[in-house]
Amino acid sequence: MDPISQGVFGATAAQVSTSKPRHLGWAALIGWLSGMAPDLDVVFRSSHDPLFALEYHRQFTHSLAFIPLGSLICALVFYWLLTSKRQISFGRTYLWCLFGYATHGLLDACTTYGTQLLWPFSTMRVAWNTVSIIDPLLTIPLLVLIGLSILRRKRAYAIIALVWIVVYSSLGIVQRERAEAIGQMLAKSRGHEPVRLEAKPSFGNILLWKIIYEAKDIFYVDAVGLALVPVVHEGASVPKLDVRSDFAWLDPTSQQAIDIERFRWFSNDYLAMSPHDDSLIIDMRYSAVPNQIRGLWGIKLDATADDSAHVTWVVNRSSSARRFKQLWAMIVSSF
Repeated sequence: MDPISQGVFGATAAQVSTSKPRHLGWAALIGWLSGMAPDLDVVFRSSHDPLFALEYHRQFTHSLAFIPLGSLICALVFYWLLTSKRQISFGRTYLWCLFGYATHGLLDACTTYGTQLLWPFSTMRVAWNTVSIIDPLLTIPLLVLIGLSILRRKRAYAIIALVWIVVYSSLGIVQRERAEAIGQMLAKSRGHEPVRLEAKPSFGNILLWKIIYEAKDIFYVDAVGLALVPVVHEGASVPKLDVRSDFAWLDPTSQQAIDIERFRWFSNDYLAMSPHDDSLIIDMRYSAVPNQIRGLWGIKLDATADDSAHVTWVVNRSSSARRFKQLWAMIVSSF
């Protein structure tokens, strides 16, 4: 989730845990900072290994097991810098940090990216697919309510914010189930029996959903608008990645071959060759326009590289304005 949303969730949780009106502002600040703290794992990068960051982002700092320790680190820092000077106890500071920090991994797990909530016991990437990585309809009301709780010194606004989180998250679950049901019907109408099928919210909303399913080693992508009237936007298909045939020249013991498997784990095996570049492997879970096969990111292989060379990380930023117009048109089409 974006940093503002993470901060807002952390601030909300910390305010709800606060009984003294005069502490609501400090609770919001400490909860906000603690809610963003797990994303400090972005410092784990490598100048020569482009996939290193993928393996360590949303890993131990986001796990459920690390919450008590992560909260303690935050409390030690914030008590020393902020709350000790205001005669706020370390215990109270830790409580705010605990509530704020605990929201982070759970919120990230609601997105489609994948979060290692069960580390170190499992490296499974949990993704509940109920909310977009950025969603103004979720975040903006929370910002307003947190501000009101501070200005008017009433915890009731924080409680309302918490209720909004529950309501919106529940609506995301309902929308996901509706989208998946439509995806199943769409696959059946084509004579397909999906090996797996998922629905994921498109960028910034829970009204337009990307449907992706696998049948006979082919990925099919479609979109469905779920506002007032369900509207299906049929998309395209692409063969699932087959390393042996797509990259017959690749040495299976080379670093590039190892990197493909690392990327497969990251993407939950939603990998395909880009239709626009026969050396680019894309993550099928993400595209700016949900019924298109234009991965937002991928890895590029080089047939001339030596066996120790890593793949190249590629981010697709082309024609963003035009694609936003397409996305918006699809969102409003179901009203």
